[in-house]
Amino acid sequence: MRDEKELMKYDMVSKIAVLLMEDGRAKNMSEALGTVINSETYQKLMKDETALYYQSARYVYTFLINELTLGKSK
Repeated sequence: MRDEKELMKYDMVSKIAVLLMEDGRAKNMSEALGTVINSETYQKLMKDETALYYQSARYVYTFLINELTLGKSK
């Protein structure tokens, strides 16, 4: 079960990176992945207790966009 959760998390990261590129917020996959991995949203996604990996990529993407637009929460 643990491996399944990890796969879901990393799949979500790649989907969010693709969304960044599709929206023109990243030029390539490397830049997109860097943006995701260095975000507070990523930290939340990696925590089992948030269960964000069960949500849609578009839903989690909204968290990232809010973070990028408004800045990290305190």
